[in-house]
Amino acid sequence: MTTTGIQFETVPHWIDGAPADSAAAEQVEIVDPATGHAVRTVGLGGADLVDKAVASARNAAESWASTPTPARATILLAFRSLLLEHSEEIASIITAEQGKTLADARGEVARSVEAVEVAASAVQQLKGEYAEQVANGVDTYSFRQPLGVCAGITPFNFPVMVPVSMFAAAIACGNSFVLKPSERVPSASVRMAQLLAEAGLPAGVFNVVHGGVDAVNALIDHPDVAAVSFVGSTPVAREIYRRSAEAGKKVQALGGANNHLVVMPDADLDAAADALVSAAFGAAGQRCMAVPVAVVVGDVADQVVAKTAQRAEAFTTGPGNAEGSDMGPLISEAALERVRSALDTAGSQGGTVVVDGRAIDSRGEGHFVGPSLVDHVQVDSDLYQDEIFGPVLSVVRVDDLDEALRVVNASPYGNGASIFTSSGAASRHFAHHVQAGSVGVNVPIPVPISWFGFGGWGDSRFGDDGLNYDAYRFYTRSKVVTQRWTEPSRGVTPNFVAAGSQ
Repeated sequence: MTTTGIQFETVPHWIDGAPADSAAAEQVEIVDPATGHAVRTVGLGGADLVDKAVASARNAAESWASTPTPARATILLAFRSLLLEHSEEIASIITAEQGKTLADARGEVARSVEAVEVAASAVQQLKGEYAEQVANGVDTYSFRQPLGVCAGITPFNFPVMVPVSMFAAAIACGNSFVLKPSERVPSASVRMAQLLAEAGLPAGVFNVVHGGVDAVNALIDHPDVAAVSFVGSTPVAREIYRRSAEAGKKVQALGGANNHLVVMPDADLDAAADALVSAAFGAAGQRCMAVPVAVVVGDVADQVVAKTAQRAEAFTTGPGNAEGSDMGPLISEAALERVRSALDTAGSQGGTVVVDGRAIDSRGEGHFVGPSLVDHVQVDSDLYQDEIFGPVLSVVRVDDLDEALRVVNASPYGNGASIFTSSGAASRHFAHHVQAGSVGVNVPIPVPISWFGFGGWGDSRFGDDGLNYDAYRFYTRSKVVTQRWTEPSRGVTPNFVAAGSQ
């Protein structure tokens, strides 16, 4: 089947390999953040729609689990080719609903393609182990099997990359999947469902249900959902982890972040300033691996602030699809108000607003605010403690690397941390002692390539396994077989497991 892209005014659900009408459900406008105007609508499903999607996934699960792993990989590779073929179209969908620049959106699609490539290596990743003669005539081997129906609950900031990092691995492992994307950015998920069908994925293996809290609760509570993956805020991640675990499901819940970038006195300060503006203001700061905090060591702080301010003031903020835009709008009016409020209180709590992005927030009807830089931020201030999730960079000044580490490690979050330095000893000390799941050395946003695992520490992750390469363990369970074959005339020794002691 050949698909022609998003051709609907109301975004449908996708159940059992086909669009499912959502006209009867509660309708919510999908707003272009660059204009504040609705581009289409989506109907929010509840428990009834979740039941239909899970039933479809359950019916498809056994057959899909029995499909040879190389055959699953072939379909995923066909999906990869379609992602590449339609990359510009998908990037445009991301920009229209999420607001990020087309360059950022293209980068998101590229990382999604990489995640599919890793998933297609499932034959290698799902291999078990074999131990011969662990006792007299006894061998032991292990292998991994799929869980059944898995669910993904994904955020607005990466409407393609985060879902793909979940469902590609889950499907490669032999599971079926129900995706509940953010209702703010639903179209990309349906477009990917169309492309998966075109790639040859059987009906029911991948389903999409749009909805709010009711749909999330229905997925968590559904007895046929074996595993739940979530990316979002820490309070919600903690609650989803608790409820899913109590229900006996496997669960990975990735929460918020307050990532730090430490600038040492011996760093290339121009490179550090370049890194800070790209990491703090790229995608309008709306990514879990953004850098909202610069921890500057020693007497170079004034230079770092000046260089960063110069670059921040040169940033062009505008619609994501406009030529020359370095940064697009925030996702919503509420997000815009959160940034305004944070900057309103920064000065009263010891901070100095060096670059004030509020100066441009009246542009048209979109949700625009410019890059903001706040110096002399105190670690007990609201600006430092709260996850702003916007283009605001706080500068914390410290005397030495040990104090920098104390600042970073005192944060309850542990998603990522970076250091800029020319000292191998300092970078090694930092990498060894910092409490974060992803660490960068002269790299501002240390998101590893998909062939490595990804997930934070502390309040940034609840659950044992992360995404990317780690997902194979999450989306499967291990089975270990201990066996002995004997001649019929000899019989079987009842206590053969203890035979090694004979």
